[in-house]
Amino acid sequence: MAAPPPALDVDAIQEAHSAALAEGRLMLQVCACGHRWLPARASCAVCLGTQWSWQAAEGGGRLKSWVIYYVAFHPDFQARLPYNVALVELDEGPQLITNIVADNAALRAEARVRFVPAREGTRTLARFELRD
Repeated sequence: MAAPPPALDVDAIQEAHSAALAEGRLMLQVCACGHRWLPARASCAVCLGTQWSWQAAEGGGRLKSWVIYYVAFHPDFQARLPYNVALVELDEGPQLITNIVADNAALRAEARVRFVPAREGTRTLARFELRD
């Protein structure tokens, strides 16, 4: 069994996102200006506004890029080697850094992926699996 990821500092906004993940839902923030984003933060990167709300993401997206780590740069990740770190673009537009739950050899640019919540230790993380 892989070690849980290192602890993160979580503020009130990130806690709302984490709570949704624990319920198996992927949420993103939507500003009054229409911009959507992840990870959670207090203000919009486009207009700097603070009038935003949470929106459920459908969970679909595509794999934009990835790297495969063969060396653990933190001891908590040693048991995961080799593992991927991927950039996924959600169908709603935001991009997030995540992992693809698949054999690393199966990863392909622009591959369709779907959200799968992954429980690790005391928290749930947003992971993705290949659709095809």
